Amino acid sequence: MELMQFMVTIMFMVQLSFLTMLVLEPLEMRIWFKELGLLQLLKLEQLVYIILLLPVWLKNVIACAKHFVGDGGTDRGINEGNAILPFNELENIHIAPYLDCLSQGVSTVMVSYSSWNGSKLHSDKFLLTDILKDKLGFKGFVISDWEGIDRLSQPHGSDFRYCISSSIKAGMDMVMVPYRYDQFLDDFIYLVESGDIPMTRIDDAVERILRVKFVAGLFEHPFADRSLLDMVGCERHRELAREAVRKSLVLLKNGTDPKKPFLPLDKNARKILVAGRHADDLGYQCGGWTITWHGGGGKVTIGTTILDAIKATVGDKTDVIYEQYPSATTLADRDISFAIVVVGEDAYAEYLGDNSELKIPFNGTELIEFVAEQVPTLAILISGRPLVLEPALLEKIDAFVAAWLPGSEGEGIADVLFGDYDFEGLLPVTWFKIVNQLPMNAGGPSYDPLFPLGFGLRCNMDSEPTN
Repeated sequence: MELMQFMVTIMFMVQLSFLTMLVLEPLEMRIWFKELGLLQLLKLEQLVYIILLLPVWLKNVIACAKHFVGDGGTDRGINEGNAILPFNELENIHIAPYLDCLSQGVSTVMVSYSSWNGSKLHSDKFLLTDILKDKLGFKGFVISDWEGIDRLSQPHGSDFRYCISSSIKAGMDMVMVPYRYDQFLDDFIYLVESGDIPMTRIDDAVERILRVKFVAGLFEHPFADRSLLDMVGCERHRELAREAVRKSLVLLKNGTDPKKPFLPLDKNARKILVAGRHADDLGYQCGGWTITWHGGGGKVTIGTTILDAIKATVGDKTDVIYEQYPSATTLADRDISFAIVVVGEDAYAEYLGDNSELKIPFNGTELIEFVAEQVPTLAILISGRPLVLEPALLEKIDAFVAAWLPGSEGEGIADVLFGDYDFEGLLPVTWFKIVNQLPMNAGGPSYDPLFPLGFGLRCNMDSEPTN
């Protein structure tokens, strides 16, 4: 199909009724397009993909699935590392989620910095073209990560012309070049004019990019509606974020006796001790990729800390005291009904998150044990992943909640802790006992987790734990 014909076809199609297209069977599609005189312009596979992309067009959102593929399975979990595994394992574990993404109309896929069996993904033609585009039938476009092609030579970008050539010929359709775009254009044009990069590859990339843009309506409506800017962060948005927080929390322990659950907490308790630096730190609640690349502690944005949420939730006569590291004198106060200790990770993104020990930072384990030896204790972990939980720690505490990185709306945590809502969250990953068990996959050999995939408790006495 010639590119101009395809463009005309797309422009015509986006004017058609979405519901009408959804109910048409393949035979009816052929008849319908034949009557319009367009049958010769479209192959059935292209038509089907355009139908899948129509929800994208209707909502004016172009989604991106990332990072293709296997960056979650690298050796020792190293960022930008090497996934050492056979293709059938790569396909069954790491490629499998992309099938659902593509079926729902995701129209761009970003490539991983990582490697598969030593082959850099940014130049892996087998995975980008033979598998993603040909076998999976992906008709959108493939985009590089930030300076992703530079990593194809050592030092990064030292042989820039090779980086461009190998990535484009492997199937890269759009390249993210934040800085050296002038050099990129010069080298790119040279590679095309010299015949190193064939025009058929350029035509394919251009067709894919234009296909997505036309279906998304970018040529008719190229700019965002800036009148909506004032709505960003409005009360409705924060309520939705608050709901997401309370639905994501996973209750892993609730009392030492199933008949005597520790949660929900009493809003009218006489005195509540709140401890841990993560209890009153918005930056740690949000984690990396918040305002800045790696994120950071402190009041980095607008929001409510867990401490503030607790204070706003409890009764007027309840005394909430906060000490980051409680003293022995404080813990000796017999008026304290219970303690809430909030510990967790520092903010990080990408390589700053590489960690072979996965212990709770800032002496979090020691803090929890110190408090729990004196006062009935609920421990909350703020983290981007499961961390080491020693058996002795779990025995000492009365309840434990994995809060992940809840973000700016700390009220969502208080909503659940004090019983306004029940817990709904289930573990999206297996919680290991010791780091030597990693990597660990549900159903794999010697599967012996601390908490299995899908585990999560509820406060409702009549509700069984979900596993």
